[in-house]
Amino acid sequence: MLVAGFPAGAFQTNCYVVARDAGEACIVVDPGQDAVEPLQELLAEHRLTPVAVLLTHGHFDHTFSVAPVCDGHDIPAWIHPDDREMLADPLKGISAESAAFFGGRLELREPREVRHLDDGSTLSIAGLDLRVDHTPGHTPGSVIFSTPTEDGVEVILAGDTLFAGSVGRTDLPGGSHEQLLASIRDRLLTRDDSAFVLPGHGPSTTIGRERASNPFLQGLAAPAPGRGL
Repeated sequence: MLVAGFPAGAFQTNCYVVARDAGEACIVVDPGQDAVEPLQELLAEHRLTPVAVLLTHGHFDHTFSVAPVCDGHDIPAWIHPDDREMLADPLKGISAESAAFFGGRLELREPREVRHLDDGSTLSIAGLDLRVDHTPGHTPGSVIFSTPTEDGVEVILAGDTLFAGSVGRTDLPGGSHEQLLASIRDRLLTRDDSAFVLPGHGPSTTIGRERASNPFLQGLAAPAPGRGL
């Protein structure tokens, strides 16, 4: 499996591409602010052809470039329906103070084709099978995507649900710290310690590392394993 990425824009949001191998079809995950040009360079470097954009949630630092990327390649965007309204109205996902910083206006638009993600479903795209798990808390429509490598190690695209040493913020509209911790407990801590986590910001990590050392997860009891791939 080929996984590559880069931090995009002022928010340093991790944009990823995932493919079976170089020279094949790929998915793009979370093309944020100023992601178009570096994404094109990454696709050219690995000779990849994007066939879909997957969005972990609707905050504009993760969706800023979704319309030009999707429409430029004539591909659909996938997002959970609870976050779809933020594609065209990003101010619904940020604080009043942040909105004031943008003068109360931040104009984005939906791509031509938007499809909805369903909890527990499997997307078969670009030769990959990606499980979708709804993980509300950071936003109402946050999701994570997971897929196994050829060696059986699970790769998890976690968005802003879980970070290395931290968790997603919950002080924005629609956020809930209690709900976020429940999502992590039920949808992430059930996975193998070896599961590789690719977060929406910052460095990668593993479930085992976060289980052992993430201060937000200490004492957070997980149900018996069984939800992994």
